[in-house]
Amino acid sequence: MTLLEECDSGTPPFIKEAAEKEPVSPEKLTRLVKNGHVVIPRNKIHDPIPKPIGRNLKVKINVNIGTSENQVDLQKELEKVKIAERYGADTVMDLSTGGDVDRIRRKIIRSTDIPVGTVPIYQCGLKKAREGAVVEMTSDDIFNSIRKHADDGVDFVTVHCGVTKKSVDSLKESQRLTDVVSRGGSFLTAWILHNQEENPLYSEFDYLLEIAKEYDLTLSLGDGFRPGSINDATDRPQIQELITLGELVKKCREEKVQAMVEGPGHVPIDQISTNVKIQKELCHGAPFYVLGPLVTDFAPGYDHIVGAIGGAIAAYEGADFLCYVTPAEHLGLPDTDDVKEGIIASRIAAHAADIARGVDQDIDRNISQARKELDWERMFDNVVDFDKAKKSREEKNVSEDETCSMCGDVCAFKILEEYLNL
Repeated sequence: MTLLEECDSGTPPFIKEAAEKEPVSPEKLTRLVKNGHVVIPRNKIHDPIPKPIGRNLKVKINVNIGTSENQVDLQKELEKVKIAERYGADTVMDLSTGGDVDRIRRKIIRSTDIPVGTVPIYQCGLKKAREGAVVEMTSDDIFNSIRKHADDGVDFVTVHCGVTKKSVDSLKESQRLTDVVSRGGSFLTAWILHNQEENPLYSEFDYLLEIAKEYDLTLSLGDGFRPGSINDATDRPQIQELITLGELVKKCREEKVQAMVEGPGHVPIDQISTNVKIQKELCHGAPFYVLGPLVTDFAPGYDHIVGAIGGAIAAYEGADFLCYVTPAEHLGLPDTDDVKEGIIASRIAAHAADIARGVDQDIDRNISQARKELDWERMFDNVVDFDKAKKSREEKNVSEDETCSMCGDVCAFKILEEYLNL
């Protein structure tokens, strides 16, 4: 029985647990899950901590990890999982493409209690590419890969169902600068053009729903035609795909399968609000999962900052789930330091949006009160990165000083305390 089917009989214990840390009641959360405005990724084989994603909830963040063909180190990937947990990530996605991918995925799933996602077509397509050509994938190859991931306990999967013959035609007619930057999107675009057949994930979507129901697998409907540069934002291929995904969201709900929708990508600041509103309208209020978005192509090495700027705006406008961006974006496989910086940047973006929406404002109030009282330890206990804040304080100040070395004996708080008796 899927979570949506359980909701038909009342409020399941899983949802009661999920509501404990959210600004909604269990009953309201049940309604939001039933109508598809919230998803709680959960494969019963893994049975993770509930992390609800969607309307009226705290903004969630995802962390991508995984090996590449040239860098295969399982222990580093497991360390990235621990970093993700330590700094407040809500989910992780294993995007491994190098080494024993099946073993790596299973180890990652067993190492964490937070939901784990994957993109099964990566493994399927890369296997075919290394044996001959990615366009030699069969429908069975694609669906067997999805089933294998589900059988290992993966809680949600990205599936590029909106890359269709129609959307590929719109891509060919467009004036795109960066064509297709999604790996899964490129696999399926090439497959469609070579085989002159419809994408099996679209033409056999009913079969995909059967697999999803069997495992209570959440479908993350992927944005294969997301813009890879701000030049390409909000163009016809992107919107054509989104229209198709909206139609598939309705099918998911009819079959009691949870679904969210992935979004851009590279989007200039002035188009972020429009993108969120279009998605929410075309996709019937389904949770919106965005990569960044990145508001400029100007800053390789600092794209975690670029993504945080876009993420904060997108989340405030209604996006529900931010995929982190690391400083290594566009440059190489992120190391553990990159992962930490990416998580922190996304956490800040999500929290900035939350407090603007009236959620978790007490955290900032507690920090401000601690600052006023020069209560450093209490402040550290509430900040996003305890270790960095404490280390900076220790390195930049004399240990016995109550104030900090920025103002010293002209500390504004000390002056007010002494002369105004506040």
